[in-house]
Amino acid sequence: MQTHFSPEQLRDPDTRESNGILRTCVHCGFCTATCPTFVLLGDELDSPRGRIYLIKDMLEGGKPATEEVVRHVDRCLSCLSCMTTCPSGVNYMHLVDHARHYIEETYDRPWHERVLRRALSGILPYPKRFRAAMAGARLGRPLAGLIPGGHVLAQRLRAMLRLAPGALPAPSPMQAPQVHRAEGERRGRVALLTGCAQQVLAPSINEATIRLLTRMGIEVVITREQGCCGALDHHMGQHDPAMRLARANIAAWMREIEGEGLDGIVINTSGCGTTVKDYGFMLREEPEAKQAAQVAALAMDVSEALVKFDYAPSREPPGLTVAYHAACSLQHGQRVTAAPKQLLARAGFLVREPAEPHLCCGSAGTYNLLQPEIAAQLRDRKLGNLNRTGADLIAAGNIGCLTQLGGDTLPVVHTVELLDWMAGGPAPAAVGAVRDAA
Repeated sequence: MQTHFSPEQLRDPDTRESNGILRTCVHCGFCTATCPTFVLLGDELDSPRGRIYLIKDMLEGGKPATEEVVRHVDRCLSCLSCMTTCPSGVNYMHLVDHARHYIEETYDRPWHERVLRRALSGILPYPKRFRAAMAGARLGRPLAGLIPGGHVLAQRLRAMLRLAPGALPAPSPMQAPQVHRAEGERRGRVALLTGCAQQVLAPSINEATIRLLTRMGIEVVITREQGCCGALDHHMGQHDPAMRLARANIAAWMREIEGEGLDGIVINTSGCGTTVKDYGFMLREEPEAKQAAQVAALAMDVSEALVKFDYAPSREPPGLTVAYHAACSLQHGQRVTAAPKQLLARAGFLVREPAEPHLCCGSAGTYNLLQPEIAAQLRDRKLGNLNRTGADLIAAGNIGCLTQLGGDTLPVVHTVELLDWMAGGPAPAAVGAVRDAA
């Protein structure tokens, strides 16, 4: 692809990077076949190739984003399926992240859109605020069906209330800043990102991760002053809040790296993992560039950590069939595909994959709140494919996917909770639900 940026434009690091990405694209269109929004909507502008043209025109012209550009970029899930498919190695993730930031700098969104995005940015990354918001949403949940109208604001309000859980688990003391000592001889030392929304919605995931790793002889450190990875802000184009959160995590983990040292930074929410692994790029022009690259190099999904430290089950096979849902951020963003399935099989589960495993479930961070209609179609499609596997339950490695796919006929559970159970931990609630149904 030919580009026509001026020398002055190319002095900007983000524009310079986007120029290189654009020039990699060869217009082949392979990406359209695996793009969820193109599969659903059939509009070229709702495909990666179409969005690339829109972004190129917007950036080259140096002009404010138009409603058309914003509409089609906003519909992008950032699932990154296109990057797995692309034969030319186009880094669509960095291009669309730049576009989202540019849009937020140049486009005046409707008032209700601005209010909602500020609310999401001000609540979701902060567990105490998020817990309070979920308590309020729980009270309003029965009224979701009474919100009238087809306006996007009404759709979003209904989606937010329907996604709110009926009850929240109590905060887990295991997630507080502390050091969880290894059982027996220490074989390694890792930091654990406890996350933001996950530690409110499903603290059992962090608990299972800590139990399993310490049982394997791995010391687990939960550092002070760590927090949200910044992904939610980053993918809404909120550059400064995302960078602030990233810097706080980098500083917290560097204290451990330079102190007793770390063998890894374990992340059990794959959406967060994709972002932390990209810290080196995100902060490449910042004073913390070297430290950001160190942190990114140590980041690993929990499935990668379990392979690294030789996970082994201790219970007999449970006789359960698991439908494995590959979170987009794990299979496309991090290219971790085999490890979770191999670990589940090693633990004694019969693992089945659904049809169209490359397609997103529609969660995609805040996407199911901002684009509820498309997200609902993707959810229904994904659940149909998962249900047709004939499995007893669904396993996935991302809290967003678990929330999106929950509440249907099959129980959902994080992969690490099943692996912890088969290595001596308690049975997850989802397993109890399967047994009760039987």
